[in-house]
Amino acid sequence: MVKLLLILIFSLFWVSSVFAQNKKIVCYVGTWSVYRHGNGKFEVKNINPFLCTHLMYGFFGINEDATVRIIDPYLDLEENWGRGNIKEFNDLKLLNPNLKTIAAVGGWNEGSRKFSQVAANAQLRRRFAVDAREFCLKYKFDGLDLDWEYPAQRDGIEAIDKANFILFLKELRKEFDKSGLLLSAAVASAEFSAEISYDIPVVSKLLDFISVMTYDLHGSWDNVTGLNSPLYAGPADVSDLQRQLNVNACINYWISHGAPREKLILGMALYGRSFTLANVKENGIGVLHNGPGIGGQYSNQPGFIGYNELCERLDVDNWQRIWSEEQQTPYVVKGLNWIGYDDIESITLKAKFALDHNLGGGMVWSLESDDFLGVCGHGRNPLMNAIYSVLNNGQTPSTVPTEATTSTTTTTTQSNTNTTPGGGSGGSSECTQTGIFPDPNNCSKYFLCHDTTKFEYTCPAGLLFDPVNLVCNWPDNVNCKSY
Repeated sequence: MVKLLLILIFSLFWVSSVFAQNKKIVCYVGTWSVYRHGNGKFEVKNINPFLCTHLMYGFFGINEDATVRIIDPYLDLEENWGRGNIKEFNDLKLLNPNLKTIAAVGGWNEGSRKFSQVAANAQLRRRFAVDAREFCLKYKFDGLDLDWEYPAQRDGIEAIDKANFILFLKELRKEFDKSGLLLSAAVASAEFSAEISYDIPVVSKLLDFISVMTYDLHGSWDNVTGLNSPLYAGPADVSDLQRQLNVNACINYWISHGAPREKLILGMALYGRSFTLANVKENGIGVLHNGPGIGGQYSNQPGFIGYNELCERLDVDNWQRIWSEEQQTPYVVKGLNWIGYDDIESITLKAKFALDHNLGGGMVWSLESDDFLGVCGHGRNPLMNAIYSVLNNGQTPSTVPTEATTSTTTTTTQSNTNTTPGGGSGGSSECTQTGIFPDPNNCSKYFLCHDTTKFEYTCPAGLLFDPVNLVCNWPDNVNCKSY
């Protein structure tokens, strides 16, 4: 009974808090982060299922025989005393029934060769489409995200991958439509790369949404320092190629080449790229470096540092934060260490960019790199909260209550003001049937009755309870005098 009641409460609060939302928030999870130590260990229980509209399980692979490959059976499956991560991940939909979970297939480490081989063969394309559909249905995913990095690049087949990618998507689309499954893709962002890989108008028609990876635009692979995800071009960007490597240029390229704005999802990075400077006295953007900089204390990858890892260092070390006014993104310097990253200020500007350009929403790589434990003084998931707030008209997301708060209930024979999950209070003797009902004395309030237990709630500021749709709605859509 308590579990059912909690699900009802969580469901109502999600609907109430995001009723006005029409933007996607697509969140990748690097599931291998469960093996990190200390504050870097990220498990499904660390995911707030109300922060994202679509959760992407990263990653699954592709077998030589054109079937979906489970990369880590011990983590993903329940069989053979496994950890059952897939089930736990998809069970988040019990808390937020409107959440979509997507199986992401590919990623940088999966390469391009096997994708290229499957896409080049009609029989293999068909086999993968059928297997992928069955995989999603078996494990209760709502769709598949194709993260082929990248058609006609790396170890793919340059001459035919671009056309075969279309054939691949068509086969998937036909098969997925049989079961109402979603089909999306993560794509290269910059013109010099995207023009090699994608027939943008056709790709756009076949996909439900397109996550544009507008990050990793600069890193230690470059000759000089540069920001991971600059919003605009800067003074150091003098060549045509350099001026392609910013969020604004990437998104405008996709739009100008036929992608509908509402299908484009703006990629945002919850991590930074680091460099080791060649000269401590030359520490700006576009200066020489000697290779990758420090890696994160949990991710342990030189040249890469999660926001959660960086913010811990910024709190105790003497770093200098410098804001690029031209590129609307910060970087920090300490001695020979140089890191370009996104913080609350710059990620807010990127989310506003998505809103101002009428894009379909925002995407992040990836949840485990936010300050998900809230150790740096801005609460849990500060970057995600900033994105959510911008894309949801200033609202804040609901949260999953802790175990300590889930047992608070009251019966109708008592009056009680203890806080219940989601912020409601129990009490009174007005419950005669199970359901959700308006408060007859206050249009911004409503209550949930379960058996003889009553839980009272208040809509977010500026909204009124809509007794027709059973959600918190804009005042213009509610006839308050009718009840």
